[in-house]
Amino acid sequence: MSRPVSVVLAGGGSAGHVSPLLATADALRRIAPETVVTALGTSRGLEASLVPARGYRLELVPRVPMPREPTPALLRLPGRLRGAVATATAVLERVGADVVVGFGGYVSAPAYLAARRHGVPIVVHEANPRPGLANRLGARFAVRVATATDGVPLPGARTVGLPLRREVATLDRAARRLEGRAAYGLHPTLPTLLVTGGSQGARTLNTAALGAAPALAAAGIQVLHATGPRNTVPPPQRPPGSPPYVLVPYLDRMELAYAAADLALCRSGANTCAELTAVGLPGAFVPLPHGNGEQRLLAEPVVAAGGGLLVEDAGCTPEWVAITLPPVLTDPATLAAMAKAAAALGHRDADVVLARLVLEAAGEPA
Repeated sequence: MSRPVSVVLAGGGSAGHVSPLLATADALRRIAPETVVTALGTSRGLEASLVPARGYRLELVPRVPMPREPTPALLRLPGRLRGAVATATAVLERVGADVVVGFGGYVSAPAYLAARRHGVPIVVHEANPRPGLANRLGARFAVRVATATDGVPLPGARTVGLPLRREVATLDRAARRLEGRAAYGLHPTLPTLLVTGGSQGARTLNTAALGAAPALAAAGIQVLHATGPRNTVPPPQRPPGSPPYVLVPYLDRMELAYAAADLALCRSGANTCAELTAVGLPGAFVPLPHGNGEQRLLAEPVVAAGGGLLVEDAGCTPEWVAITLPPVLTDPATLAAMAKAAAALGHRDADVVLARLVLEAAGEPA
């Protein structure tokens, strides 16, 4: 093209949509620095702060919740969509969009409809095994459909993985283990359990890990535990000389936490599963007990390959942690085999692969 490619990235609300959007934007800038990147989002989602902070232009579109399945709420959609589609259309015209990339969420459906109306090629990326209504709509018109996992029921889907932050995607855990442990005040050589329930924390994981603290200490295991910013929990009582148990509200250097850890006790959302497999860190996965079962579906292939363990939320108790995790964490051969199995499922270059698909699509007819 004789002018820089103009790419509009649509996705917002949760980290599951915003994180891959930003990773793709960064990859586009690395591959083709002249690319004009515009993000569509809402004023209430994480994108409202994260996108501008990363240096990208954010255009706001009215929030239109999309039911995951056909429900009576669908009857109210046309009226809500009209205004959002009009806003998205104005943005596409103003920036001269050559391609629209949707990651699902509240703004993707209006973006897809606006792009369809104006003959702008569409690329869809689906992070979950069960696509939502917005991406099922977009995939009908898309010139490219990319997915994070195999077997996603979208036409023409190609598995590319989930675009990740470069700090995580390029992490060499072994090379940075000492750096990671030093950053969090951990012992340099003790087996290390990372406990994280995501950006908001998880009460089940907090209760289980803290309750198992004496057993973990007795086994010589240290813990790096992110409780979540809203969860104030007291430090566990441990005898003098016990291995460290480090409590933090939030991990702002996730790559160093992964480098420090030998095993993660965690939820199994799309970002978590993608990051753990990319860096080759085994996980003890505790899927959310509500929703449509996506988190279990995301964890199952990792567990089946030997890269992790799976326990239901109700079964993740202090007793389960105390009985199940110490034998794994204190067996280097088992940890090495699990790490290798997890890494075999990882996609470290998903951001670059998707960015190249987007640039290819920009020159194709819709």
